[in-house]
Amino acid sequence: MNYVYIARCADGTLYTGYTVDISKRAKAHNEGKGAKYTKSRRPVKIVYSEEFNSKSEALKREAAIKKLSREEKLALI
Repeated sequence: MNYVYIARCADGTLYTGYTVDISKRAKAHNEGKGAKYTKSRRPVKIVYSEEFNSKSEALKREAAIKKLSREEKLALI
């Protein structure tokens, strides 16, 4: 499966990403091996996710979520 997720960083900011394994991705973020953005904002916690059958669907949804305002993302969570 393909997933889009929102992670809450230690500083309260939100990070949106794509993965095929949510728990592995969360671990990578918290070990500093995830995205550059989250590296200095650890620990992170996955607070929202959506599941998709195809990678292209997931990436389209990721792009759409990234365009949302913080308030809209919080409402989604």
